Amino acid sequence: MLIKQATDLRHSEVTPKSLYFNRRQFLAGVPAVFVAGHEALSPSARALAATSKLSAVKSQLSTTGEKISTYDDVTHYNNYYEFGTGKDQPAELSKNFKTSPWVVSVEGDVAKPRKFSVDELMKLAPLEERVYRHRCVEAWSIVVPWIGYSLSTLLKEVEPTSKAKFVAFETLYDSKQMLSPFQAGIPLPYVEGLRLDEAHHPLALLCFGMYGETLPPQDGAPVRMVLPWKYGFKSVKSIVKIRLVSGQPPCTWNEVGANEYGFYSNVNPNRDHPRWSQRLERRLGEFGKRTTLMFNGYPEVASLYSGMDLMRNY
Repeated sequence: MLIKQATDLRHSEVTPKSLYFNRRQFLAGVPAVFVAGHEALSPSARALAATSKLSAVKSQLSTTGEKISTYDDVTHYNNYYEFGTGKDQPAELSKNFKTSPWVVSVEGDVAKPRKFSVDELMKLAPLEERVYRHRCVEAWSIVVPWIGYSLSTLLKEVEPTSKAKFVAFETLYDSKQMLSPFQAGIPLPYVEGLRLDEAHHPLALLCFGMYGETLPPQDGAPVRMVLPWKYGFKSVKSIVKIRLVSGQPPCTWNEVGANEYGFYSNVNPNRDHPRWSQRLERRLGEFGKRTTLMFNGYPEVASLYSGMDLMRNY
């Protein structure tokens, strides 16, 4: 059997085929119209999408000894289906994305449910710069200096009850600013989830910026998760709701193709995607391939999965 590598993959092979063929017929004429509508926005509206400087202290949790990916690579090769299914589309189609004002609701099985503005979230703890590897399921990777703090800080603020076993995330969906679910090829709004102990791990980063600046729209502005030991689609962007729940929450890609995208989605070179190998990866900006590391090279999370069959619980 021929196993295709990351650089050989077509976009149609990264998404379940039933979604790919239906949406491609429709998307052929969408981007130009979508961009034209956004270009009509006022300069002040466009300015809302601009990044600004963000101060942070260097974190001891950073990956060390690896070359940081270029800002251009990280901001122009993106998965963000609400703004296009091609890797270059989100940077163009999201450039007028309105990210202020913004409210994140934290609710569910918590003693102190609360709605936070982004400014309020950013003041909960000192911001840290953490250089993390980030591995996408399509077998490409990047190294990014993200800015934020551990999600556990926010969870402590709202006091999860004894009923809380999982954390569910929901992104913004705004039909006036984003593609329709049909055009995107996935149900919207995008949803994700973690076990509560995963969410409490220090590496789980509530993220507000990168490269010394606030997040650009295509990379999940104004607030997202970064989970460096999991495949990239778990690191949910543009969060508007965090809900503590007792049962395993739905996750968009798991719902779309459970045989391809598991709930846990830990980086595991030994468990291939049904349509390609996960043993090698291509770092953006490099020509060769490198060996994919278990848990993306973060062995400190291994204890979270002690006793689990990671070939079945993928």
